[in-house]
Amino acid sequence: MDHKNWIAILDFGSQYTQLIARRIREQKVYSEIIRYNTPAAELARRQPSGIILSGGPSSVFEPGAPLADPAIYDLGIPILGICYGMQMTARMLGGEVQPGTTREYGSARISVLHEQPLFAGMPAENDVWMSHGDQVRTMPPEFTAIAETGTCPVAAMGCASRRIYGLQFHPEVVHTPRGTEILRHFIFDVCTCRPDWEMAQFIRDSIESIRRQVGTEHVVCGLSGGVDSSVVAVLIHKAIGKQLHCIFVDNGLLRHDEARQVEETFGTAFGLDLHVVHAQDLFLNNLKGVTDPEKKRKIIGKTFIDVFAAEARRLGAVKFLAQGTLYPDVIESSSPIGGPSVTIKSHHNVGGLPPDLKFTLIEPVRELFKDEVRAIGHELGMPDAIIQRQPFPGPGLGVRILGEVTAERVTILQEADLRVQEEMLSLPNYRDIWQSFAVLLPIQTVGVMGDSRTYENVVAVRAVQSQDGMTADWFRVPYDVLAGISNRIINEVRGVNRVVLDISSKPPATIEWE
Repeated sequence: MDHKNWIAILDFGSQYTQLIARRIREQKVYSEIIRYNTPAAELARRQPSGIILSGGPSSVFEPGAPLADPAIYDLGIPILGICYGMQMTARMLGGEVQPGTTREYGSARISVLHEQPLFAGMPAENDVWMSHGDQVRTMPPEFTAIAETGTCPVAAMGCASRRIYGLQFHPEVVHTPRGTEILRHFIFDVCTCRPDWEMAQFIRDSIESIRRQVGTEHVVCGLSGGVDSSVVAVLIHKAIGKQLHCIFVDNGLLRHDEARQVEETFGTAFGLDLHVVHAQDLFLNNLKGVTDPEKKRKIIGKTFIDVFAAEARRLGAVKFLAQGTLYPDVIESSSPIGGPSVTIKSHHNVGGLPPDLKFTLIEPVRELFKDEVRAIGHELGMPDAIIQRQPFPGPGLGVRILGEVTAERVTILQEADLRVQEEMLSLPNYRDIWQSFAVLLPIQTVGVMGDSRTYENVVAVRAVQSQDGMTADWFRVPYDVLAGISNRIINEVRGVNRVVLDISSKPPATIEWE
């Protein structure tokens, strides 16, 4: 999609680069992360309203340290360098950078020396988050220090005539309380951006683009019932109607009653041309006797592709394949510092299709973050039950059943997980939970029910909070809710006599058990 009012973020490998993009988009301004060495000529062609140079793990003194095209500083486009981006800017424009003897990491307090324009209307003292080893010792010609700390005389610098600025700290993180305000000054006061990045306009532009691309051809979409594929399906259906054909594969490893809900929601309520393939027996048969988690994943993945491909062939001549690729998938598909591009993570997409199925991809939400996709769903009138769904693994319950996957064990886990979901929904801060679910362990323990001794299964409860799934902390579920979950599972789910709680964070643990 073409953008005329946007901020380009040159990525030097910072762990916070995606956060910069999100902070800008929160101001209703489009932002895009691009490679650090994007030629100035390419930037001049695309005409961003501003350029941000991200931080990064490198030192400007390292051999082969990543450098931007020096010509970007002569484009007349406003530039903001953050941490490494500031040090590189200082060095490339004739200043001096001093190697740090110790790394400054954590909270610091800056004194503002000049308000305009980045610190306009802000207090003279501000808390910020530092993360650097090197410091600017001598600024380039025409630059002045606009903020300092007790240990860093150039905590921020700027050249108003060239509209080039640098920050030694990270304004994009929550540990810099007024960092968004600083970014807003750069976006609106320096770059004179307009707040026009809105989901309603995105939908209108996408519909027009899809119609233009597809013409009279047909599109097939793998519908899982998750947020991304659901929003993509409804968006494309709004654009081309019956030219869209959705395939939903019921692998028997879904959540309780999920297959029926998908059929009712998309086939009936939204009127999509939905092709449901009931393949539970095939998946379970292929998983018989398998306990190794990687083998289970591969079997489930291959079986899905076989079933999807067979149904796609049955549909006849279809030119396009729609996928719910998101912006983080696109970013992660290539290394920001060097390295060739690699295939987008296969668990996000219908990868590995047979060569006779030659589709042209349609990825209408590839520019969006997850929260923006949810906003699209809301604009499209989709129910909260779908657009606020927690992430669910591609292999489904196959990786939440430790050990062999059987029909009986699937039923036990579906029933246990249903109780977890129902009890968690009673929490007023339920939306703060990234994922909450039950795991069926491959062990049995002794219990007592009535006057009888039992030897039954153990269920683990997992609940985490996270921003993006890359790191996570276990969610502090109130004791009364945990008690309700345990009592209901043990009393209502036949075959379980013990419930335990997983209080591991990621890292070192992963969110899923397999």
